[in-house]
Amino acid sequence: MTAPTVGILYPGYSAEDDYPLAESLLGGPRLPLVHTLMREDAHRVDALLDIGGDDVLADGVRTLGASLDSVVWACTSGSFVFGWDGATAQVEALGAVAGVPASSTSFAFVDACARLGVSRVAVGATYPDDVAERFVAFLGVAGIEVLSLSAKGIITAAEVGTLPRETVLEFAAAADHPDAQAVLLPDTALHTIGLLDALDARVGKPVLTANQVSIWQGLRLAGADAPRPGFGALFAG
Repeated sequence: MTAPTVGILYPGYSAEDDYPLAESLLGGPRLPLVHTLMREDAHRVDALLDIGGDDVLADGVRTLGASLDSVVWACTSGSFVFGWDGATAQVEALGAVAGVPASSTSFAFVDACARLGVSRVAVGATYPDDVAERFVAFLGVAGIEVLSLSAKGIITAAEVGTLPRETVLEFAAAADHPDAQAVLLPDTALHTIGLLDALDARVGKPVLTANQVSIWQGLRLAGADAPRPGFGALFAG
């Protein structure tokens, strides 16, 4: 069987190197990545609506080219900021252009929670409060209850991408709630590939991260979500 190819649309530059790292660790699936247009790097509603526009994503798909098995808009805030209906329309438009199954990181979180049987979560968001609360509302539509929300208030994705390993581990642990079944870290600007098992171990429960669930969703849509070691509880089977 030919290894699947999951096209990744990624806004700007911050933690995009998580994807080639994941590709090398997975040892088979291809994760070609295109940087989509980001006119302004800001976790602010107007800027997020701009980076997630249908025209921006369509241009990204055309740059990726053919021979894709699925495509993922790897941006949580640039999808949930549109609300559930808007994010649904965004993915439908993306799939129509790509001609293959499509999704976004926001829906990947919802589907990953469903896979793990998780309905109560804690969220550790790097975003400002107003943006983070939109993610809480998005999850609520899917019936996922957020028991606690920690927001770091970081404005730019570029700054998030500089956070070191130990800071990410500490942030996840601090964001936990004793009654949460999992901790969600929703920013694709956060480097997490390569420390997924360490995150689960530090927190003592599944930690779902944006780049992790984006890759898992793409593989799932491509019919290739087999259990894989080193990628946390979500990939364990």
